[in-house]
Amino acid sequence: MSDASYRDAIFSTPLDRVARFSFDEQVVACFPDMIRRSVPGYGQILGMLGLIAGRHLRHGAHVYDLGCSLGAASLALAGQLPPDAFRLTAVDISPAMVARARETLATECPQHAIEVMEGDIRSLDYQPSGMVILNFTLQFLPPEDRESLLARLYAALEPGGVLVLSEKMIDPDERDNAWRVERYHDFKRANGYSELEISQKRTALENVLVPDTLEAHHARLARAGFPRSLTWFQYLNFASLIAFKEA
Repeated sequence: MSDASYRDAIFSTPLDRVARFSFDEQVVACFPDMIRRSVPGYGQILGMLGLIAGRHLRHGAHVYDLGCSLGAASLALAGQLPPDAFRLTAVDISPAMVARARETLATECPQHAIEVMEGDIRSLDYQPSGMVILNFTLQFLPPEDRESLLARLYAALEPGGVLVLSEKMIDPDERDNAWRVERYHDFKRANGYSELEISQKRTALENVLVPDTLEAHHARLARAGFPRSLTWFQYLNFASLIAFKEA
């Protein structure tokens, strides 16, 4: 399989019926471009993952990259930490994503102990780990499944372990939320998306990506067992949180 990626033009032509968004072969082919042009701050979040791991991860500890897509978070850690610093399991439910991620990670960081597996993160048997990465993943799970997953991840984390949770957010204030959403659409327009593409993708993601407020995320993390969490990054309606398990 070629490792080439293409420009995201999935929603560039009028569709009689906009299908639900899915992580299929068509999305895999243009995913790097889609993420770059659609997720404000994505590169900055990736760039911090290795620094966070370097500060909080016990040497040689295990890491999960859940909903790994093409393995960008795994690549970020491998690019900043030596091969003996960690072991990593990357998981995604999309066969197309798993196939490409497995190929990319084997090529780009063959010395690192990284396993890529296909699976539903709600039903995995988690091993003790020092760090869990949920990069724009929880938002695609049914809301009723989110807290139970976080509780299982808290139980799997070693003392002193951390969970990094990056998500698209909504603001509880309708006026503030509308401002953030419109500025987000400006961000997409500035990155070359047309009004048609913005509208059709929003329709495709409806009831597929269900965002929460920051307050809801922090409250859920607390109920799952985490004694402390904080928002370390926010750009418009996208944010990243870190939750800590006591040492």
